[in-house]
Amino acid sequence: MPRLFRRPARPARAALQSAAPAAALALALLAATPAVAVAPPLSDPRIVAHFDIAQGLQPENIAVEPGGAVDLTFSNARQVGRVAPDGRLTVLATMPAPEHPATPVIGRAVVSGLARAHDGTLYFAYATGTADLTGLWRLCPGGEPERIAAFPPESLPNGLALDEHAGVLYSADSVLGLVRAVPLDGGAPVVWSDDAALKPVSAFGANGLKVHRGAVWVGNTETGSVLRIPIGPDGAAGPLEVRAEGLPGLDDFAFVGAGDDLLAALNPSSEVVYLTPDGARHTVLDAADGLSNPTTVGVRGDTVYVPSAAFFTLTDPNLLAATLER
Repeated sequence: MPRLFRRPARPARAALQSAAPAAALALALLAATPAVAVAPPLSDPRIVAHFDIAQGLQPENIAVEPGGAVDLTFSNARQVGRVAPDGRLTVLATMPAPEHPATPVIGRAVVSGLARAHDGTLYFAYATGTADLTGLWRLCPGGEPERIAAFPPESLPNGLALDEHAGVLYSADSVLGLVRAVPLDGGAPVVWSDDAALKPVSAFGANGLKVHRGAVWVGNTETGSVLRIPIGPDGAAGPLEVRAEGLPGLDDFAFVGAGDDLLAALNPSSEVVYLTPDGARHTVLDAADGLSNPTTVGVRGDTVYVPSAAFFTLTDPNLLAATLER
């Protein structure tokens, strides 16, 4: 697909040699500065917080608070935390460790998808491979986590989205390749969509998930596809359509504005790409900006937040912020 924006070319070596001494010195200093790869409509990338990988603080999913704080799930630490605008981390909940974790594909217990209600209640997914803990959990402000829906032990709940108006939570299962619907107040989950396009090729299928403009949007990690499933008048899933392909390692994503433009995190390549409905796309952030296996994207106002989990790089899990030019 065409790149909508091109980064400025670096000065050629011959140009440096023929420039006036002062200009040559200035260019040399510029060349010695670490490259910044950010591209429009993003600018001013900065790291808000660095996390300790030795403590399992590898951020998996995100919910942005109205005041600028950012809520994160830390998969390997089994925690939900909040990062203040100044970068301070507060742990909101630590999930109980199963005696014998057996999460499919992963093996260990992981906290994954995260969604926030208007009253500050947080909902998140926890996968352990055990019947007593796997499912969706609720964390009310100042309270303790409680499970509101049990999932089968062979599940790997991942992306999570809330349709607060309809009172429904949607959860993507990466291993079984399906989307479940759960009442906001809790209860028995229902398999909402079991479309073949949600299935994994070998391990990770349906992953990132958002509710947007009357549909559930899902990313399939192994096929690199963005999928749109309309929500019918009766709440049932409509016919699935493929909205984008060719996004290797697609994790989670976020929409920009009222249309269907979106920012998608490509985990292994440490990139965030900007996609438009006509299929055009370009990289807006990469490792030169500080990304280290990004897992998702959060947008509030003119700020974009990208957590990196360093699952493959094993270097510098962090939370990055950038300014969005609308």
